Amino acid sequence: MAKQFILDLIKAMTLEEKAAQLTQLSPNYFDEKTSVTLTGPYRNFDLTKEMIENAGSVLGCVDAQTYCKIQDAYLKKNRHHIPLLFMADIIHGMKTIFPIPLAIGGSFDLKLCEESAQIAAKEASVTGLHVTFSPMADLVRDPRWGRVMESPGEDPYLNSEMTRAMVRGYQGKDLKESGRLAACVKHFAAYGAGDGGREYNTVDLSRGMLKEYYLPAYRAAVEEDVALIMTSFNTIERVPSTGNPWLLREVLRKEWGFRGVTISDFNSLDEIINHSIAADSKEAAKKGIVSGLDIEMMSACYVTCLPELVRTGEIKEEWVDEAVLRILELKDRLGLFENPYKDADQSGAERIWLCEKHRKAARKLAGESAVLLKNNSVLPLSKANNLKIGIAGPFAESKQVLGGWAGQGENKDAISLADGIRAVLGNENVVTAMTQELQERLTGFLDVKDETKEAVKALKDCDVILAAVGEHPGDSGEAASKTYLRLSKNQEKLIHELKELSKPVIVIVFAGRPMEIEPILEDCDALIYGWFLGTEMGNALTDLLFGKVNPSGRLSISIPHTVGQIPVYYNYFQTGRPYQGMSPQERFASRYIDCENSPLYPFGYGLSYSNFIYSNLNVCTDSKKRGATASVLVKNDSDTDGTVVVQLYIRDITASVVRPVKELKGFQRIWLTAGEQKEISFEITEEMLKYYNNKEEFIFEAGEFEIMIGDNSEQLLKEKITIL
Repeated sequence: MAKQFILDLIKAMTLEEKAAQLTQLSPNYFDEKTSVTLTGPYRNFDLTKEMIENAGSVLGCVDAQTYCKIQDAYLKKNRHHIPLLFMADIIHGMKTIFPIPLAIGGSFDLKLCEESAQIAAKEASVTGLHVTFSPMADLVRDPRWGRVMESPGEDPYLNSEMTRAMVRGYQGKDLKESGRLAACVKHFAAYGAGDGGREYNTVDLSRGMLKEYYLPAYRAAVEEDVALIMTSFNTIERVPSTGNPWLLREVLRKEWGFRGVTISDFNSLDEIINHSIAADSKEAAKKGIVSGLDIEMMSACYVTCLPELVRTGEIKEEWVDEAVLRILELKDRLGLFENPYKDADQSGAERIWLCEKHRKAARKLAGESAVLLKNNSVLPLSKANNLKIGIAGPFAESKQVLGGWAGQGENKDAISLADGIRAVLGNENVVTAMTQELQERLTGFLDVKDETKEAVKALKDCDVILAAVGEHPGDSGEAASKTYLRLSKNQEKLIHELKELSKPVIVIVFAGRPMEIEPILEDCDALIYGWFLGTEMGNALTDLLFGKVNPSGRLSISIPHTVGQIPVYYNYFQTGRPYQGMSPQERFASRYIDCENSPLYPFGYGLSYSNFIYSNLNVCTDSKKRGATASVLVKNDSDTDGTVVVQLYIRDITASVVRPVKELKGFQRIWLTAGEQKEISFEITEEMLKYYNNKEEFIFEAGEFEIMIGDNSEQLLKEKITIL
């Protein structure tokens, strides 16, 4: 039930004031001296003074002093004294930057994921921010799409659990608490399924695929009481999400019971005109409000057209009132009517930003997020015997390791790989070469200068060589779709030439997406996928290299052999002519003739300095509960303590629609000391065995299931059971 003072406010507001309340503008509209970097096509809308003075929210990240100045001036002019909402993209850290979300997904550490969001909220709220456009819950299967870096990965279950953790971390139990932000899950819906991996592109999915694979993580956010949901740029069933009544009213509100605020992405309501489902701003405004869109971000269809649409009877005023109600309830939920400045405190920001506690958490999560993919017994390194390390490549000395959407993080605060190692070995034992940094491809930059000969000469006396290679962080993220995913030619050449020195070569790949790394595999003795690990990157990787931290990261997205395989993901459908088990000469099967069907490295894969052995898989069914209990014995068969991520997969062998060959249904991060073994159990419930049929019914069908537990999506113990 809405509070009476909010209902009274709405009754007192004019149509023009209501329409403005649904409008979000950048800070320069309120303070001409303020400028922010915006991620979209900026236009200077022809707005009246009254429209600006009644706008409901502000987009963009500035500082506490500016926010307070804008809020103070606004409240003096707004006749109802309704406070502004300040929103920005705080994705994986505000000032202390954590690994990119795709890397965090690979940690499989829900507790630390939640803590990272809590720290980000704490560092952002003191600047005056109230809302973060995070977490991104989009399922991703195409690394050509730049925004894979912003997603937890390719699996709906893992995405859902990571999304839940992020929402809890940002929001806590009460948004009025100091240090909390309202979370806005995005991009609703299925933004990660764009054709060809191209940004802002069309999505075409069946409802079964949509509901079973692409919607669960958004729904998980709703179940965690997320405050806002952002619509996506793409179409769903040939209708843009921003003006899609089935998606926003039927699914989101009616089926899921979402009571929070919906907001468009940057200019996306106006862009339904480009999609050709609206002729002009007036029709766009009508379709937006009819569909259930509450806030229009950085376009002016609502503020300029809604009053007239109501007065002419083309839309109901109650639709506008519903949207205003939800926005005012969010402001009340944040406590802004009592304290419109909430946590804004610039001096407080300077005390907590990059503090020791926050850096420590960032270092720990970075260490858990990097993935060891190959190790020919060269890692961990020993500091004994005056070890001399050579580091070559564009990320040897670079601090450009924060990744996209790095809040207000600054490269200067990051720890480079070379500096991290120098802190352990000393300056005299670290030699760097060919360190020219990468630049963004959109600037016309294609490759670093070929200095391989000089690098080989400089590093010839080193005991171990690190090749620090990858892509520029600006070449992943929004509007950074790519068709070529290999390392640049001179980076590949560098690795090949360094191998000729007959010294151990350890390659570390820095990237915001899975790269095509097969061409360099033979030339490296060890390979770490370092993603973009944030502020503490250099220290975290040094911890891994010298065994202070035992690698536990797993891939949250499969790495392809070649871009021609894309999309390649573990939970695919079996075809009528499966290739598995057939001879290499078999022609009439679903296969490539020049490449394997399976990825180079599968979902869930990652090595450790420990050796974990799985045995004694046992599954006991429970006919009364239509479920089972599965257990497995896991032993650390090594002299090194370590963490293992035990993964549970299930296959529905026969069903009324085609089912995936396997689906992740559970995981546990387990610490085992050297020689220790533990029995790990999973409860399998009826809910875990359900799926959507072609009538959009979420059903259980009795029958045979395959239960699989193991180290990754390919290396699994298996047992078949029947549940009636």
